[in-house]
Amino acid sequence: MARSRPLEAIGSRDRTVQISPFLLLAYSTAPLQPSLKSSSSHREICASRRTTTTATAAMAAPRHLTLLLAISFLLLGAAVAAADEAGEGGPRGRRLLVLVDDLAVRSSHSAFFASLQGRGFDLDFRLADDPKLSLHRYGQYLYDGLVLFAPSTSRFGGSVDQNAVLEFIDAGHDMILAADSSASDLIRGIATECGVDFDEDPEAMVIDHINYAATDAEGDHTLIAGDDLIKSDVILGSKKIEAPVLFRGIGHAVNPSNSLVLKVLSASPSAYSANPKTKLASPPSLTGSAISLVSVMQARNNARVLISGSLDLFSNRFLKSGVQKAGSKIRHEKAGNEQFVTETSKWVFHERGHLKAVNVKHNKVGETNEPGMYRINDDLEYSVEIYEWSGTSWKPYVADDVQVQFYMMSPYVLKTLLTDKKGVYSTSFKVPDVYGVFQFKVEYQRLGYTGLSLAKQIPVRPYRHNEYERFITSAYPYYAASFSTMGAFFIFSFVYLYHK
Repeated sequence: MARSRPLEAIGSRDRTVQISPFLLLAYSTAPLQPSLKSSSSHREICASRRTTTTATAAMAAPRHLTLLLAISFLLLGAAVAAADEAGEGGPRGRRLLVLVDDLAVRSSHSAFFASLQGRGFDLDFRLADDPKLSLHRYGQYLYDGLVLFAPSTSRFGGSVDQNAVLEFIDAGHDMILAADSSASDLIRGIATECGVDFDEDPEAMVIDHINYAATDAEGDHTLIAGDDLIKSDVILGSKKIEAPVLFRGIGHAVNPSNSLVLKVLSASPSAYSANPKTKLASPPSLTGSAISLVSVMQARNNARVLISGSLDLFSNRFLKSGVQKAGSKIRHEKAGNEQFVTETSKWVFHERGHLKAVNVKHNKVGETNEPGMYRINDDLEYSVEIYEWSGTSWKPYVADDVQVQFYMMSPYVLKTLLTDKKGVYSTSFKVPDVYGVFQFKVEYQRLGYTGLSLAKQIPVRPYRHNEYERFITSAYPYYAASFSTMGAFFIFSFVYLYHK
């Protein structure tokens, strides 16, 4: 066994030094001798090694940190993808921009804002004329919805203007707009672009001398107790709003050429729009049920907008106030405002009435693979899964009026899809005896629900030359005519040649 070198050899130019572990252990427990050269050399080597180790660790730490961050992001992405795959994510984001013309609105309407926050929305309160105001940055929108409670604002701050708000809606985002008698031209212009026209008279308010709140008996009857609500469980929820809704503000008319706008809360036949402080010099331009107090609009891109002529409709005072309709003996401890604004805001921000279609499939009967082409007269199956967002999760959508078209310039086949009540809609039919480029089309538009527009293109070919039947049933008369002609010619020839 080779002997280990003495300690004095440590630190020499020979880099292949081998030291006995027992000797190192003995040396480490021995008393230090500062005067010895060997001790000094050993300390220098140890210091060098510690420095090298520290530097290596310092270089390795960022690499390890980067690797850990990369793994974390990958796991996070996988979790998000898995959640989306499982349908756990909602149809819309939760970032809302609240624009006010006075920060006092934040406290006077705190109950409504608390309702939004309690449902998971992240509210960003800003003054409408904030010079740093912006809806998007670097090509990406910063918010998923807009609450515009700034009726008197004549000009937005920052990069926001009327066109920016309309582009925000065109991009598929949602908005709640509330006005009052101080509504500016800017607010009126946005409402007009959404299919709603406020009364042109800037001093006009909705007046009703019959259907007003009893507390306004000595006033000008501008405090309306409205109960003419749209009949839609999708928009207003399944629970009926029993108490009248308090409204004080301006009325508007719905553009008759815009089929996307719906009146949610309408005025009574006895209402009219005029200046309550002056006498009528001419018939009012808006009267009766033509006056809409609150309207909603769902654009073709499924963006939703609510327009109210009353900012007080959302206030704490109206949400907590009791109500008794004039001439009625029934007094409600709480007006219907809280339930009304809660349910309509759920609809506007897609917490209800949002449909999605997934797993669109088609195949030949008896097969599972989707072909790239069909042949005329093939028997095929078509299926699609439709789900509805319930506010917390995706639930199967159940209906009996979903139809599919097999379409080429016009529908050749129109079939109602049957549902298994678990979200799957399916049907089967025979490909028409016409070849060309067809489409499977599902166009589903129902009141209060987001529209579904599905299209899948598929070519249809004719029979190949070797795919036709050997004998076609409809051609039997022609076959008979051919053979009878040959037989008649044979008989004629025989008679002509041998019977002269």
